[in-house]
Amino acid sequence: MNGELTEKLADLLGQVNGFIYPNEIEIHWGILIVVYPYVTGVVAGAFILASLVKVFNVEEVSPTYRLALLTALAFLLVAPLPLNLHLGHPERAYEIFLTPNLTSAMAMFGFVYAWYLMGVLLLEIWFEYRRDLIVWSRQARFPLSWVYRVLSLFSSDISPRALEFDHAAAKMITIIGIPSAFLLHGYVGFIFGSVKANPWWSSVLMPIVFLMSAIVSGIALVIFLYMVITPIRGEIIDMRCLDKLASFLFYAVIVDFSLEVLDFIHRLYESEESVKILGTLINQKLFMSLLIVQVLLGMIIPSAMLVAGKSRKMNPELRKLLCFTACILIQVGIFSTRWNVVIGGQLFSKSLRGLTTYKMEVIGAEGLIAALILLALPLIILTVLLKLIPPWREAS
Repeated sequence: MNGELTEKLADLLGQVNGFIYPNEIEIHWGILIVVYPYVTGVVAGAFILASLVKVFNVEEVSPTYRLALLTALAFLLVAPLPLNLHLGHPERAYEIFLTPNLTSAMAMFGFVYAWYLMGVLLLEIWFEYRRDLIVWSRQARFPLSWVYRVLSLFSSDISPRALEFDHAAAKMITIIGIPSAFLLHGYVGFIFGSVKANPWWSSVLMPIVFLMSAIVSGIALVIFLYMVITPIRGEIIDMRCLDKLASFLFYAVIVDFSLEVLDFIHRLYESEESVKILGTLINQKLFMSLLIVQVLLGMIIPSAMLVAGKSRKMNPELRKLLCFTACILIQVGIFSTRWNVVIGGQLFSKSLRGLTTYKMEVIGAEGLIAALILLALPLIILTVLLKLIPPWREAS
């Protein structure tokens, strides 16, 4: 037993640069905690995109309205799973509702999640789809007809007055859902930003940066899905919709990048004692993931692609290719952002004198395979939702 402990300690010490106390070696938050803010960010971003149609009347992006709602739902259903797997006892998750701790930001996630899922997203989807569910329940064969009847809560009124109420209710819920979406993901940044003992996390801009990057990831993913699904269905991509989405995505990327630069300049201006170790952290441990992947590949190059793709003189197919590639690079960049925040904030010692290395497992409850499954699961759920309640088919 002592031999195994000594071997493990020697392996950990081999990853250390500089001086680190023994109790500072282990990294507690791994890849699953990287996946968690990424998934919740997609939820918030997709819902904000859907609100452009319902609240702000941006008709150009209406082809993606229902797709954005279903995307938000699919990712929201998976959102708590990374935390549950990380805790090791998912069967105890219900206890946060039985013994609420109002002073714990993490414990309050359960209430924020439940409110957003049942009080906002499911209600808006239900009002949006209620008429279609009623019609499908009459047209479909058993047992699917009964599935639609249950989903419609056995309602049958599709009169103009009832449909008008559905529209008004969905709009009101969307208005309520916008600050709720901000709260859902902004609180994740709040958790990191409130850790005063960690200079990499402790920043008043952290919640805002998290929120803006969430909007970027949500919009980019919906564009990606729209550009993949539409040709598969044999339909033509609406260039007016794509151009408008690309414009919103570009503006969101610029704001997100500006906030991150502002945060970096603010840290340099303060010149606290942590500046030296943070500079070493960026130059040594996070050079590739931060400067190359996050900034260059995830922000600068996609922004240039989106600007180039706005040229009306360019071939439409080339414009689509640029937008499609930009969305993929942005997803990689946003995931790298989450990695740099979660993992990067644990790579330096509390004494600010040394750096360690994160070694990710491949197999295990918190390994690479588990993370890939969690990233693929929302897409699987979305596929089922698209089959069950397709966003592109208007019931007749």
